[in-house]
Amino acid sequence: MHDKKDSGTIRPELAEVIARQEKTKDHARPEAVEKRRKKGQRTIRENIADLLDPDTESIEYGSLINAAQRRRLSREELIDKTPADGLVATIGSVNGRIFDRSRSRCMVLGYDYTVLAGTQGHFNHKKKDRMLELAYKWKLPVILFAEGGGGRPGDVDMMDTMVAGLEIKSFSHFARLSALVPTVGVVSGYCFAGNAALLGCCDVIIAAKNSSIGMAGPAMIEGGGLGVHRPEDVGPVSVQSPNGVIDIVAEDDADAVSKAKQYLSYFQGALPEWDFEDQHLLMGCMPERRRRAYDIRKIIRILADKGSVLELRREFGEGIVTAFCRIEGQPFGLVANNTMHLGGAVDSAAADKMSRFIQLCDAFDIPMISLIDTPGFMVGPEAEKTAQVRHFSRIFTNATNATIPFFNVVLRKGYGLGAMAMAGGSFHTCDFIVSWPTGEFGGMGLEGAVRLGFKKELEAIEDPEQREALFEELVAMHYEHGKALNMASCLEIDNVIDPAETRQWILCALRSQPEPVQREGKKRPNIDCW
Repeated sequence: MHDKKDSGTIRPELAEVIARQEKTKDHARPEAVEKRRKKGQRTIRENIADLLDPDTESIEYGSLINAAQRRRLSREELIDKTPADGLVATIGSVNGRIFDRSRSRCMVLGYDYTVLAGTQGHFNHKKKDRMLELAYKWKLPVILFAEGGGGRPGDVDMMDTMVAGLEIKSFSHFARLSALVPTVGVVSGYCFAGNAALLGCCDVIIAAKNSSIGMAGPAMIEGGGLGVHRPEDVGPVSVQSPNGVIDIVAEDDADAVSKAKQYLSYFQGALPEWDFEDQHLLMGCMPERRRRAYDIRKIIRILADKGSVLELRREFGEGIVTAFCRIEGQPFGLVANNTMHLGGAVDSAAADKMSRFIQLCDAFDIPMISLIDTPGFMVGPEAEKTAQVRHFSRIFTNATNATIPFFNVVLRKGYGLGAMAMAGGSFHTCDFIVSWPTGEFGGMGLEGAVRLGFKKELEAIEDPEQREALFEELVAMHYEHGKALNMASCLEIDNVIDPAETRQWILCALRSQPEPVQREGKKRPNIDCW
């Protein structure tokens, strides 16, 4: 409440504060705002306003600081040109209309590209350190808007007492949040050097299509003698999405903010309302021909609550789909083999993708669903050039040591080590493993098993047609032996179910679990950045 005199005037010291605070707002910098409009982008304050719940309390820290360039610019220039020293730091509510206050509180750190290209200056590092200490202390999720050019060489005020500034703790403070609270990185535009290093520490990276992300920007690349490059050619989305750096590609600023809200919601709890498709559609999604590929994402959309699926790293490790979803409002992590890529075989990239996703879900006690249809791991000399022995085994070590519920549904092929990895290490270390009627199992793919196991018998037949007839006969025999009903009769799987019962199995098993242990600190030390 303003302290006013009887005449209604504001005391001069308060008026001075109000005037200074107004200088930090977008309307005080129309030229800077117009530049954003021409680039098709919003200002950082507009993005934060869209992210935070309207009409709820929020507070901004450090809005009155300016760049450490008093030796170069006048006080008035610094106030006009470097509001908040290019970093907006706010605490507020995200998704608060759905979740209670304790779950919706969030910290937002947003670099302001209109201030010295969103670079990291002396005072905004100091502010960031202060905020990250509070996020650690209060266990607040952090959403980072990371657009910017990295370290700022133009801050000269501390040159008498600082040489390189490598003792700052911003990066270590941010990194220690890993596995303690969700960290979400959002990018639109250019993100290089120190800004990219912070972004890379985030659990998830959401990038608009206009983004370029790199550990060095054009100036540093040129300074290193590696030629002149346009910023849009350094780490564009066309590179950073297929290679796995970007988790979610957004259309623009607004879409990126929307996806950040959705991502964070899975860590905030269950939704009170939901809807879902007719589950009897699931059986029709499976081809009648056992070797035919199909759309696994369609199955996921039908199985999950309507509109609840958010896929991560879609263009990377395409043999496995990783996504968050909900079933009856409950959040789940979901992995699934994609038969459209390598027939669903697990290669090095897919193994890395699944391994890190397990870490992410385990850190925050989000149960996992695995939809299995794989002939096994990828084989051949070329596959081994990718260090597959190490990459593939990451699934075993991460899944086996996770303590979250792990629910397995075999859609069709469940062969060899690949199927065991998809099931969390073993068919009997998970909470349940059931199969749809189309399930088939074996120590390796049926065709390969016949070619290896009956090589002499097949080679002894000279007539090609007779040889092929024997081959098909042997495959049919192995199929009959390895079909889901026979597996269930030996209790190698828990049951064979109507696909329409899948949600029922998942929910019943989830509700049979003990409550997760309430912890003061972390469950695991960190989540791998890769």
